[in-house]
Amino acid sequence: MIRTLPRILVAAILGSFAFLPEAAMAQQERNYDYWQHQREIIRRGQQAVFMCNGLFTSNRTIEQVYERELAFLSEPIGTPEGGDYHVAWEERGVEVGAAGRVPTMRAIFREGIGCIILPPDQTFADAGRLPELTLPYPPGDPSRIPWPDGDLVEDKALPRGVDASALQSASDWAFDRSTPEQTTISLMVVYRGDIIHERYADGFDMTTRTRTWSTAKSIAATLIGMLVDEGRLNLDGPLGFEWLPETDSPETDPRNAITLRHALNMTTGLQSIDNSRMEYATGSGMSYWAGDTSVAGARARGLIREPGTRWDYENYDTLLAVYAMKQALGGEREYAEFPRKALLDKIGMRSTLVSTDRFGDFVLSSQVYTNARDLARFGLLYLQKGVWNGERLLSEKWIDFVTTPAPATVDIGNMYGGQFWLVPDDRSDVPKDAYMTNGNRGQFTIIVPSQDLVIVRRGLDYGKQGFDRWGLAREVIKALN
Repeated sequence: MIRTLPRILVAAILGSFAFLPEAAMAQQERNYDYWQHQREIIRRGQQAVFMCNGLFTSNRTIEQVYERELAFLSEPIGTPEGGDYHVAWEERGVEVGAAGRVPTMRAIFREGIGCIILPPDQTFADAGRLPELTLPYPPGDPSRIPWPDGDLVEDKALPRGVDASALQSASDWAFDRSTPEQTTISLMVVYRGDIIHERYADGFDMTTRTRTWSTAKSIAATLIGMLVDEGRLNLDGPLGFEWLPETDSPETDPRNAITLRHALNMTTGLQSIDNSRMEYATGSGMSYWAGDTSVAGARARGLIREPGTRWDYENYDTLLAVYAMKQALGGEREYAEFPRKALLDKIGMRSTLVSTDRFGDFVLSSQVYTNARDLARFGLLYLQKGVWNGERLLSEKWIDFVTTPAPATVDIGNMYGGQFWLVPDDRSDVPKDAYMTNGNRGQFTIIVPSQDLVIVRRGLDYGKQGFDRWGLAREVIKALN
């Protein structure tokens, strides 16, 4: 038998809702940050990674790290004199924050890789379970090998037609910024294959490795292009792996329509995580700074629009393409050694470390550590149309792809290709054939084929940043004409 409430009680309940002021209901907003705990984990982890790589990858002092590397953080923990952190010099690691409501976060240097961030439940005692790369380097002393394969640079006069005064003015334009937030740490100008200008800020030199941030994406595209050239990956085929969460019929997953081209063009149609203010809460930041896998989050996003129809710059799209590269390579060892054997060792990029997460997956959306000279070599490979010392490493067809605007960018200036940035439609002060890598904090490798020119600018910018990279190209080109 179903019992009913007395009518007088029903009326009382309904009446209580009827008299709730509309203004009170309208005041309800989603203001609470439910991810604040994870954001604090990431904050500590980010500082641990910055400090670890600053000390053990870049070989800088703790004072230098606080002055420059940690300037990117709004509230660094501690000071050079000490604080709530510990540098484990023997283990080559850093831990930040005392254990409590938020756990201590740790990063530790691994040979051939750079610093790896650990999850909250691991300590330096777990270092032996982390990946490292001990692959021997090619024979020879780089200091005795002529540029560009090595670092021996012939001292000679500037090429005819190069204005030394204008070149110095361009250099000063890069270094003497009106805002302290734009901090140039190195500048290289390579013209007709020769270094015609090289300059470093105090505390940096030609050996100093710093994080590339998203310039790594262009390196990823190069490695992937090599596999496409070999027929081991298909630019217009599906990515070739199963999505998350796992289902009983993965073959019917609509995300199978996403191709490698879509991923490299940043047009997968998948839900945006990093761009919805979640990068430092649940997005790629969890693998960058908190010890999570770089692969699972990328594969667990839902399809919200037709692939290829909208450009959405997302770290996870690059990581999808890198995971497809891993599947194509097969074995873990071949995957781990591939960047060195296929690219870096062949063009003299001996100072470059391609970092991984703790699972051994390359975080090629951001985490590469290198110096200005190695990035100049990378730019030269493209300037030379994919050929190095007579050996074709990359096809011209692939270079055409990465420098062709993604179709979905036609309404926003045609400024992006395949993990490279292009001269936007509204920019008329630099040659239209120029293109570049682009990384946070001002990491630019600018390639200008019509001028036979490569420009590398490394920075440790912070705050609003906004360094005018195409303006730099314009100023350098003034010295050549």
